[in-house]
Amino acid sequence: MENILMYFIIYLIIINLIAFLAMYIDKRKARYGKWRIPEQSLFFLALIGGSIGAIAGMYAFRHKTKKLRFSIGFPVILILQIILIISVWNDFII
Repeated sequence: MENILMYFIIYLIIINLIAFLAMYIDKRKARYGKWRIPEQSLFFLALIGGSIGAIAGMYAFRHKTKKLRFSIGFPVILILQIILIISVWNDFII
């Protein structure tokens, strides 16, 4: 059980760093009018566990903050992930 938790935490750290960097890269490319990271990819990173990194990147780089789809979507994903983690955690403890 301890190893699973450790691997899960490492995974979350890595995927959140990737999501944070994706927001940075997309903002930088937007600034210079270059090819952009598709919005679907940004949401996918958030869905697979990178929602904290995506939200942090969104506000750190002031990127996509005016798009309701992102400013509401990322936090909703995070809330659903927290609910999922709590319910799974309770199943392990009981």
